Amino acid sequence: MSWASARVVAAECAGPLGPLWVPLSEALGCRLAAPLTALAAVPGVDVAAMDGYAVAGGGPWRVVGRVLAGGAVYEGTLQAGEAVEIATGAPAPVGAEAVLPYEQADVAPPDVPRGLAGMPRMRGEVDLAATSWVDGLAEPGRHIRRSGEDIAEGTVVLGAGAMVTPVALGLAAALGHDELLVRPRPRVTVLVTGDEVVQHGLPAPGRVRDAIGPFLPGLVEWAGGRVADTVRLPDGAAPLRQALAGPSVPVTFPVPADVIVVCGASSKGPADHLRAVLGDLDADVLVDGVAVRPGHPQLLARLPGASSGTLVVGLPGNPFAALAASLTLLVPILHGLAGRRGRREAGAGWMAGQETSALAGAVRAHPRDTRLVPVRRTGRGAVPVGHDRPGSLWGAALAEALAVVPPGWSGEQVVLIELPPGV
Repeated sequence: MSWASARVVAAECAGPLGPLWVPLSEALGCRLAAPLTALAAVPGVDVAAMDGYAVAGGGPWRVVGRVLAGGAVYEGTLQAGEAVEIATGAPAPVGAEAVLPYEQADVAPPDVPRGLAGMPRMRGEVDLAATSWVDGLAEPGRHIRRSGEDIAEGTVVLGAGAMVTPVALGLAAALGHDELLVRPRPRVTVLVTGDEVVQHGLPAPGRVRDAIGPFLPGLVEWAGGRVADTVRLPDGAAPLRQALAGPSVPVTFPVPADVIVVCGASSKGPADHLRAVLGDLDADVLVDGVAVRPGHPQLLARLPGASSGTLVVGLPGNPFAALAASLTLLVPILHGLAGRRGRREAGAGWMAGQETSALAGAVRAHPRDTRLVPVRRTGRGAVPVGHDRPGSLWGAALAEALAVVPPGWSGEQVVLIELPPGV
């Protein structure tokens, strides 16, 4: 299958997961399945916007109480000529017309007559026990935030489909939400196969370090999913069959998966059993090899089962080839399941609107296959960074994107596929 066709199949095989209520702590990175509305007004009551004195009428004012943020409200109604010492965010007393900030207030001890004429004045915050009178210039309505002034109760603040960002979580909490109705992040289980693959230290002769397992969680997170579990499997059809068959066999997943990613075992060598196992399980193979370099022995299938069935993505064992296959099949699938798919990613015209660039460097096109070339953006165009052999991630680590070089390319602009950025 051509690379462009494989991308279309991947983009169209997975629709958004059903809406789910999740606590705020689990909603980050999801998309809202319904508009976010204000369950409460912001602010909920009239509150002071400055530390100082809530006053009624003209000054000078007699100080008759104190209200702290989070403390008891002032029970009475503030009458003309009265003031209540107040903290920022504290409920304003009924009848308050303004807040006179400490910095603008003249205060006097209790034995000074009401007229304040000629009294010794102090400026700033003073203990209420030593203060009876306060004077200054208080503008009507100044430094009081009225109930619902920022957001009225019932206001729609974010539409369905909006990304739940850290700021959106804070907004939801401020509006009274403990849970959000979201399109959940798809759950991905990773199967790392191969007797020769080691997880720690320097590999012995004939062994290799796992370079695919470490990059998958970040790539999956970036694409809208989450790695729910990683399972290490020895070579052989039986362990792989047990892992894919589900909870009725010894090798099982603690968390149900929407997508299973199999690292290795997708080629056609003697140790590559994925195709045979999928055949035994009556899986529907949607993509069996892609005309792309690197990454051509990749695979996409759907396991039989309830509803639409779990998707299986088979990645080649070489690290850069696995990355290329992940961007070809896995990322569009996760976008679809997470509800992130835009119009340009669906259907045969998915490439319309994608970022394009000239290539500012020598690139050799393949006569039949698409090539994915690591590049960096410059003012001259996308510059190939080299080091792009299938077994090495060096070039991809230096790059910002992969240039999609079609078969027989002769110098025209190419599409750029974004690589996951650093944090």
